Amino acid sequence: MAKSTKTSTTPPAFSWSQLWSPAVVNPVNLKSYTVPLFNLRDPYSRAFHLSWLGFFVAFLSWFAFPPLIPDAIKSDLQLTDAQVANSNIVALAATLIVRFAVGPMVDAFGPRKVMAGLLVLGAIPSGLAGTAHNANTLYVIRFFIGILGGTFVPCQAWTSSWFDKNCVGTVNALVGGWGNMGLPCLLLVAVMTLIFGQDHPAGKWSERQNIPAAATTTAAEDQGHHNHFQVDNEKILSSKKDKQSKDHVTVHLVDDPDVDIVINSAVDVAVNEKLTLKSTVEIVLSPLTWLPSLAYLTTFGLELALDAQMANVLFALYSKRIHGFDQTKAGYYTSILYV
Repeated sequence: MAKSTKTSTTPPAFSWSQLWSPAVVNPVNLKSYTVPLFNLRDPYSRAFHLSWLGFFVAFLSWFAFPPLIPDAIKSDLQLTDAQVANSNIVALAATLIVRFAVGPMVDAFGPRKVMAGLLVLGAIPSGLAGTAHNANTLYVIRFFIGILGGTFVPCQAWTSSWFDKNCVGTVNALVGGWGNMGLPCLLLVAVMTLIFGQDHPAGKWSERQNIPAAATTTAAEDQGHHNHFQVDNEKILSSKKDKQSKDHVTVHLVDDPDVDIVINSAVDVAVNEKLTLKSTVEIVLSPLTWLPSLAYLTTFGLELALDAQMANVLFALYSKRIHGFDQTKAGYYTSILYV
């Protein structure tokens, strides 16, 4: 945690100065109550911006093809309507496959490294886009470019591990929305992600369990989520050696040594754990997993279908009706409709 970072046991009331002031951090889980949008010296601000920038450049390259397909690519490669539709399906199918694999990778290596790795992998087929000379090569290139769609997973995981429950929904909406708004850009952001990014407020991804919340998790499960806890820094550091101290532990903040921490929810003391077969089954069967998944399945599929096909539809409808309505204008109108 940065030396200038402030700590607080409760979320502060919103003020505009929070946008450029150091993050106010929950001392239990090291997540920020505030969003220091303009304070790039703050690691919480860098995590926020790098997450949406990574998704942004990935999305930029991922959907660079559709606006060019109606006229340039279709006529140059002499594609049929069925082949154009198949190329769109291939591009989306790759993303669905990759996202299943990316989730466990984020749990194992952290969102920062996974984000950078996906950007580098996606940059290679993006740079080879000009080598497509028939329908089959177009399928192959668009499939591997579709890897970039998997960046949405580390994008959301990154901000979720840095911002607390009072603002994480807003933060995830911002990074997801801004990320939806080229080869050099992909590589540039990948390098920035590795150099300036940080895996977790605790430090390295492997150290994410070394937070005060880890010492109170067992007590929270045994005594209920609405109990009043006092946590002591010294007992937290020695909790691994003396697990009995978890039943009654206290934390003394530097700015207020007598303040107590009130834990109101399991989210306050949630700690990343290694994925096992048993925990995977529990997660998959939980309504908290499959209900949002069903909602996302129905909306995300429609979104991607429109993104891929809208320029083609507009070009087919208006290229002969409106003078000067070419594929460039079809792409412009598609981008406006999408935003």
